[in-house]
Amino acid sequence: MFVNSYLFFGGKAEEAIAFYEKAAGAHRGMVMKFRDSPDLSSVPPGMGEYVMHGEFRLGETMVFVSDGQSLMEKPKFDGFALTITTKTKEETESVYNGLLEGGEVMMPLSQTFFCPLFGMLTDRFGVHWMVMMESQGM
Repeated sequence: MFVNSYLFFGGKAEEAIAFYEKAAGAHRGMVMKFRDSPDLSSVPPGMGEYVMHGEFRLGETMVFVSDGQSLMEKPKFDGFALTITTKTKEETESVYNGLLEGGEVMMPLSQTFFCPLFGMLTDRFGVHWMVMMESQGM
């Protein structure tokens, strides 16, 4: 059994996938547009060019994305955070700073009692992230 996150970007799913490729080294998977639906009668007007289902892989984790059934100004990603666990200081700093581009610091990247480096941020799309370096016998 797997649990995958499914993020709805309200018209910015393609942009989000490209951002996560650059910012965190994500690998783009399948992207299906609403126009590709076998039942076009179920496609909301004006949604044909938007992402019905897309996916990207971060490390070993698959994240699903969509533009949803409607376009909105800025989706709300409240009540959860996606967490990335890294192996090295350099990787931790690179991922944190990459995701931070155009976003907002919630907690600066710093040493904590539970791991060598930990930080929290909200990216340019409003997704909350925690980035932490794996503890190696700390």
